[in-house]
Amino acid sequence: MINQFEVIETQQMINQENLDVRTITLGISLLDCMDSDLEKLNKNIYEKITVLAKDLVKTGEKIELEFGIPIVNKRISVTPIGLIGGAACKSPEDYVTVAKTLDRAAKEVGVNFIGGYSALVSKAMTKSDELLIRSVPKALAGTERVCSSINVGSTRTGINMDAVRLCGEMVKQTAEETKDEDSIGCAKLVIFCNAPDDNPFMAGAFLGVTEGDAVINVGVSGPGVVKHALEQVRGKGFEKLCETIKKTAFKVTRVGQLVAGEASKRMGVPFWIVDLSLAPTPAVGDSVAEILEEIGLERVGAPGTTAALAMLNDQVKKGGVMASSYVGGLSGAFIPVSEDQGMIDAVNVGSLTLEKLEAMTCVCSVGLDMIAIPGKTKASTISGIIADEMAIGMVNQKTTAVRLIPVIGKDVGDTAQFGGLLGYAPIMPVNEFGCDAFIARRGRIPAPIHSFKN
Repeated sequence: MINQFEVIETQQMINQENLDVRTITLGISLLDCMDSDLEKLNKNIYEKITVLAKDLVKTGEKIELEFGIPIVNKRISVTPIGLIGGAACKSPEDYVTVAKTLDRAAKEVGVNFIGGYSALVSKAMTKSDELLIRSVPKALAGTERVCSSINVGSTRTGINMDAVRLCGEMVKQTAEETKDEDSIGCAKLVIFCNAPDDNPFMAGAFLGVTEGDAVINVGVSGPGVVKHALEQVRGKGFEKLCETIKKTAFKVTRVGQLVAGEASKRMGVPFWIVDLSLAPTPAVGDSVAEILEEIGLERVGAPGTTAALAMLNDQVKKGGVMASSYVGGLSGAFIPVSEDQGMIDAVNVGSLTLEKLEAMTCVCSVGLDMIAIPGKTKASTISGIIADEMAIGMVNQKTTAVRLIPVIGKDVGDTAQFGGLLGYAPIMPVNEFGCDAFIARRGRIPAPIHSFKN
């Protein structure tokens, strides 16, 4: 049982070490909103979201006030719109109207973001899926709170290279559509392999078709807490180091379990999972990079970085899984560049490169995240980077993702400003040798041999 003593025990973590509940995410199924009439579809979507989520923000604020636990974001995830809009949407422009409906509903209930403007195309694209993907640039440029994700690969199905090629083009077009804001639209678009159905974190959140009609998922963060704990065991052996990370992750996850249970009870919606992810912010002392440097690296990117990150990620999961009835999502460590001051500093001094980040994604929770690259980068190069990351996920049976931001009008040496939790990012160099002929091939990269399990 979780008791008030456990909450009191966490006050130092909250007050001094940047512990927070990063998000309460209400998942809403839109399967019963489908209609062949576009106007009716939009009406159904708006009404269902605004009815079910009307108390979400208020509930989060009450829990925050009563328990003294910061809850940074209140968010919504919905069933992938590529599935919901197929009967009514006959053009990319039709899908854009759905994005604007989602945005309007999100503003009405007061949430920070709404995720699920998504398509699941790991094996092939339907015409509807392709229309949604082609609508993404206009949809993200014309909305404030809508987030989009495309799942283009999985260990079971392989990698849909037609979708990878198209996504590279759409990333570039989204950058162009939002070039006046440092191409910020791309910060709301993520390309996945093995996307989880229960991810509460944006921009990749959507409600999987196997989920219930409405669910509560909570995402907890705490890089500052882990770093502070490791400062107390500086110079100790790996056994002590690992035990410290596990115990700290356990305590942090208990906070998420408490908040999830309270939100579930007060809203009358089932609690589904706690996602314990060390998700950094631009704030000083809230950095995954600083944890890795506390472990013993001069700078992130130095030899030993991938090993240190693998250990951190594993111990976080081991501690978290013992603390909650249901741990899911992307639990582990995020390594976004723009949202982590330590990562930004490492890029600026030259210790961290795109290639080293790719190696780190083999063992982190997600992948290449919030990385600003030159605006002149070709769409085929972006597709090549996506394909590399999808291959890592497919072969290693893990979730990987790409959130690249080709900042139009900027080059290496410049900085892109995104604001808020998205932070800022130095423009990182990209290998300029081409992969056009590879990306131009049609079809699907087959699933790996170890996928054949029944």
